[in-house]
Order: sequence, then C-alpha cells, then structure tokens
Amino acid sequence: MKKKLIVLDVVCLTKSILKTSKLPNISKILDSAPFFPMNAVFPAVTCSVQATITSGFPPSEHGIIANGLYDRQTYQTSFWEQYASLVQRPRIWDIIKQSNPDLKVAVLFWQNSLYINADTVITPKPIHLDNQMIMWCYSKPVGFYEEIVKKQGEFDLKSYWGPFASIKSSEWIVGAASYTIESQRPDLLFVYLPHLDYTAQKNGPESEEFKASLLELDKVVGSLLSFLEENNLFKEYEIAILSEYGFNSVTSSVSPNLILRENGLLSVRKIKEKEYLDYEHCKAFAMVDHQVSHLFVKPGYEDAVKTVLKNHQGVAEILDRNLQESLKINHPRSGDLVVCSQGNSWFNYHWWNEEKYAPDFTFNVDIHRKPGYDPLELFMDYQTKTISHNTKLVKGSHGALQENSDSLPAFATSIKLSSQNAVDATQIAPTILKFFRIDHNLPSKALF
Repeated sequence: MKKKLIVLDVVCLTKSILKTSKLPNISKILDSAPFFPMNAVFPAVTCSVQATITSGFPPSEHGIIANGLYDRQTYQTSFWEQYASLVQRPRIWDIIKQSNPDLKVAVLFWQNSLYINADTVITPKPIHLDNQMIMWCYSKPVGFYEEIVKKQGEFDLKSYWGPFASIKSSEWIVGAASYTIESQRPDLLFVYLPHLDYTAQKNGPESEEFKASLLELDKVVGSLLSFLEENNLFKEYEIAILSEYGFNSVTSSVSPNLILRENGLLSVRKIKEKEYLDYEHCKAFAMVDHQVSHLFVKPGYEDAVKTVLKNHQGVAEILDRNLQESLKINHPRSGDLVVCSQGNSWFNYHWWNEEKYAPDFTFNVDIHRKPGYDPLELFMDYQTKTISHNTKLVKGSHGALQENSDSLPAFATSIKLSSQNAVDATQIAPTILKFFRIDHNLPSKALF
C-alpha cells in the first residue's frame, strides 16, 4: 500500500522541549525516528514560516514578509489576510495537483489557505454584520464545514484568538482532522495546532503554565493517535511533526512609532479627540510584528531613522536593503528598513503619548485595523471590559533568529531521513514531494 502523510504543525515545539519534557503521545511519533532542529525562517512569524514550509522558498521569493502587509499605493496596512494569491510561489498542493491530480490534499487552518488548489480546506472566515459576527469557516468542498458542525458543533473563534483563547480551538481542529481522514481519506493532510502559542505569549516559555499547556496539547495529539489506532490507520498514514519557531522570554517592549513621533518623523491626525496614524505625511512609520518591525521610510530620511533607533534600548539590529538580502527578506513588500529587537524585548505598534488619545479600535480584538500584531489582545481588562495597553503583561515573543540551537523549532517524522544535522525550512516542501515521488525544481534538495 502506498503510504499517506499527516503533517502536524505544533507551534512552539523546540529541540529543548522535546529533549526535556515528558510528552507520552508526541513521544510515540518520535519513537520511530529522530527529530531535527529546523533553521528558522526570518522573520520567525507564522505566515512567513508557513509560506516557506509549503513553498520551499524564503520570504524574499514568496513575498510573505510578515503576518501583515503595507500597501504603498493605498497607504493601508492589513494583517492576517488569508488569500492564497498573496503567496507568490507555487506551494506543495499546486505542484501535486499539476504532477498527480489523483492525489488528494487537505489543509486545515494553515495561513493563506483561502481558495487554494486543494481538495479539502477549512480556514476561519468570520462574516461581519452590522450588529454581530458570524463565526463561520470557509471550507472546500462547499458545505464541508457544515458537515463537521453537525458532528462536533461550530468552531468558536473566541477560543482561537483573544483573551479567551484556549485548548478548545486545537481540540476542535483535531476533531475536524479526524473527520477529514474518515470521510475524505486525503493522501496529504496539513493540520495546524496553535495552543502553545497562547501560553508562551501570556506566561512565557519557561513558566509552569506553559508546561501545563504542553501536557494539554499532548493529550490533543493523543486523541488523533487514538483515532488512527482505533480505525487501523497507522498502516496507511505516516506522521510528521514540525514547528515554526521557538520563543524568547521577554521583559520589555519597544514603541518604534512613538520614538519616531517624538523625533518628528511620524505624523498623526486628530479626529474627534482621537489620534490616528497619518500614513500620507509620515516620514517613517513602523509595521510591527513580534520582534521584527518593517519601517517604511520616505526617501532621504533613512539616516535620521537609523540615528533615532540604533541606540535605543531593546533594539538589536537595523537592516538596510543589503542586509535584508543576506537574511532573504529583501522583497518589494519589505520595509525600507527592517528592525530586530533584542531577545528579551518585543515591538508594540503604539503611537500615542496619552491613552485617552488612542483610537477605540486599539482597545478591541481587532486583528485587521492595527498597524501591527498585538499580543495584548490576549489580555482583558475586566474592569473596563477592553483589551489592555499594558505592554508589561506579555512574557514571551518570537521573530528574531534563534542563536541557541536548543531553541530552534523542531522537525520530526517517521519518514526515514539521512541528515543528522539541522534542516532548513526550505527543505520541507521538497521532502514531502519526494515522499510522493514527485520531482520538482525547488531550491533545496530533499532530506533523503
């Protein structure tokens, strides 16, 4: 029988965690093969890493330079856009469908999977109405999400992100994965499990809460293994586990937009006593994403921006276009400068001097209107019932390259590999294609 493959993306699993934690269910997968540290993508953030894993190309080629994008023509930032067309290179499912259309591919909750060329897809796509939000998921085939809803209830978006994020989202996704295997029998199944991300940001990767979340997540993986065992599917499916990045413990936050404003480089407009970024007239502004900021700078102001940021506490490095090329982030979508934080710091998007001037949407879970990723959306101020602006609450972050190999994300699989060293994220796609005996001219050799 020709083997099929399940790829589990378990966020935050690192070499150190797999070496030191007792995870009975994940260990069952690791028993048949070693795990490898995986050289992280820069920036080490979800959308960028997932696009690299599934395409075999770095951000300089596929164009997903962060979890967000800035459109220089329309002066708009947008985060967490899910359209497949944003990825500018073919991905695994595109190549499989071109080479062997009979192979069935399923993709559950991976980023930029809206309208992809796969047989089965589930991805959140809430419908915003005037007075409510319908927590719907896009699916392929049409109506597949509704089939799962009949079996296990609706997907609760509040458990996926925000102050009520919890293990429930990963439990729902694994239930959907089991149903997908049962009803669709895909040859290749991608499953994204986000749970550890929440606790690592809220409590830090060294916390007792994070250790407890590891056990919670391991139980969820165990439910998938039990499903496979009960249905005698281990003979049919191989399993690979990978992660996207390791976490850093953080103790401080940097506000690049506020720094730029205080030095006359960032402009705001006051509208009804609230201050909004004036993208048109900013000499520079920062689109922040965890420990990386893309700075969009008008010609002639690059040196001024470097001067005000380079010696600021929490800033580690400022990358011009030449340095961006060395880290394979030099894409037209990238900032004119890319700034990296120190390992114990992260970037916030705030630009106001007094909280009373902050726009109302900054106090809400609003992943689309903020010019940056906002981990504070995990924290609710229960007195005001709004999202906190207290940057000291965040205890973990990621994005900068890891120098310690124990902190690198892990790649583990029951597929027999020849390499004994760290693998590169660009090698995952060609390895999966090789598993299905598909040759393709991707930039990296497979691991066999």
